[in-house]
Amino acid sequence: MTAIDSIKNNLIDRILATRNEKLLTAISNIFDSTQSTNETVALSSQHIEMLLMSEKDIQNGEIISESELNNSDLEWLN
Repeated sequence: MTAIDSIKNNLIDRILATRNEKLLTAISNIFDSTQSTNETVALSSQHIEMLLMSEKDIQNGEIISESELNNSDLEWLN
């Protein structure tokens, strides 16, 4: 038996043995939140245009580092 099979079996045994509804709800929520979805997000023409502009900026080297941005923010705030 592999380690993952052992973990699964242990979890199954513990889930079957518990009567703690809050624990079972929490476990269910964890599984629900980690399920991968194949949802498609519809982008507006404005979103697509902004993404294309961002790609162009990256290709042209028109970017700044996070630290430069933070420094700029600090200067602006002061």
